Amino acid sequence: MIGAIVWRVALLAIAVVTIGVHLDRQAERSPALAQSVPEPFRSTAQLPATAYALTGENPELALVEAERLIRRRPLPAEHLRLLAQAQIATGKFDQGALSIQYAAQRGWRDPLAQEAMLRLAIDAGDTPEAARRYAALFLRRDTQDALLEELGPPVLSEPAGEGRKTLIGIVSGGSRWHNQFLNRGARVMPTDAFVEVIRATIESGSRYDCTVLNRVTTVLGNRDEAAGAELSALADEQC
Repeated sequence: MIGAIVWRVALLAIAVVTIGVHLDRQAERSPALAQSVPEPFRSTAQLPATAYALTGENPELALVEAERLIRRRPLPAEHLRLLAQAQIATGKFDQGALSIQYAAQRGWRDPLAQEAMLRLAIDAGDTPEAARRYAALFLRRDTQDALLEELGPPVLSEPAGEGRKTLIGIVSGGSRWHNQFLNRGARVMPTDAFVEVIRATIESGSRYDCTVLNRVTTVLGNRDEAAGAELSALADEQC
């Protein structure tokens, strides 16, 4: 009799664990289920649960969920960024600033962390670091052009400045994304900065696709006639 009871309890425990694990995995495909996953079983579900808490009106709860997320899955940069958001929401600004720095160092692909670090670098007057973060956002195809237009001037406004020098070094060493730089830069960068980067990289040995270079000359000229003419002269020299 006792053996039968123990067996049934064991089966029930296995069933509970199986359901909890299944719900946790299902939350990856259906984030709305995250709140239904019992807290002890949350692994995958802890991320959407934390994100949901951050949208609510209880910042202390969001911080608890974010700290739990870090304890269970500390490595992804996105998780540290959520912790930073929760810390800032509860007034822990110094801790939040430190967390976002760790997040940006750990994951260059997290756009929100990169944007936060870029803005911090601008505020701190660290133009080279701001330029590196700008380049990281620039390379992401899902970064909105409007954001790059907004952040370009404070990073790249100074002729021959540290921001432009840093970006020139990055572009010179990244020939595989030259076409992306040409196409997007002509749309979003300060026009004189764009021309300076093209000129400096050509002088250092970079070679651009002439078809693309001539096409973006027209795009740039529509924004700034003088810059378009300057870029056209550079295109003629190279091509």
